[in-house]
Amino acid sequence: MAMCMVRATAMNAAGRAVVKLMEKVYYPLIAIDEVSALLNKISVFGSLNNSQLQEVFKLLKTVKYGEGEFIYKRGDASSYIYIIKQGEVKMVIDNEDVFLELISFRQGDCFGETSVIGIQSHSSSALAVKPTELIVLEPGSLLSIFETDPEVFGILILNIARETARRLRQSNEALVQYMIMKNKKVGGIG
Repeated sequence: MAMCMVRATAMNAAGRAVVKLMEKVYYPLIAIDEVSALLNKISVFGSLNNSQLQEVFKLLKTVKYGEGEFIYKRGDASSYIYIIKQGEVKMVIDNEDVFLELISFRQGDCFGETSVIGIQSHSSSALAVKPTELIVLEPGSLLSIFETDPEVFGILILNIARETARRLRQSNEALVQYMIMKNKKVGGIG
């Protein structure tokens, strides 16, 4: 069990963010059998054999977030690769005057990986929209995989790159559709 002080942000009844420091407890993932079917379906773990998956499972932890609680905020340092065991998380942009919902993630979805791999701050905020339990992989654990089993590390990085490419393509397609609709409303490009 690891304890970590985190800046927790929740939405109050008026829809305003309330920030407070609180402890989050990260528990080792003990019941591997309980989540192995879920984790086997996650693209980040694709192409790993059972033995390799078991080694990765030993490094995973779990943490819980309440409804309306931010897991991280836009601009926060990268922290973990998150997998939703149960619940739902929305990626949002929550500037003072703008609140945009970008995408929703549900059970079995993975997020946060691009910030960890890119060593960049988070580009959006992650908001638990109902009680959520996450499975997490720390960057340090990813580094230990690199040191102990470069083949598994390579597979994980390739899978993360593929997932990132898929999401980038979806973002590009959404942007193109937005631009087409915007140009139709304005009367086209002239």
